[in-house]
Amino acid sequence: MTPVVQWQKSSFSGPEDAPNCVEVAARQGTRALLLRESDEPDSVITATGAGLAALIRHLRP
Repeated sequence: MTPVVQWQKSSFSGPEDAPNCVEVAARQGTRALLLRESDEPDSVITATGAGLAALIRHLRP
């Protein structure tokens, strides 16, 4: 059975019904984080917490 993933929208994505936003979820039983764009929900990137923090530091102006 495939575990249910609880996606959480980024607070920087705008209103709740915004068509394009970044969503994040934690994979149960691992330290993996899942990232996706809401308008392409089948394209998922897997990262570690440290990897995601490094990406945010790199992208932040």
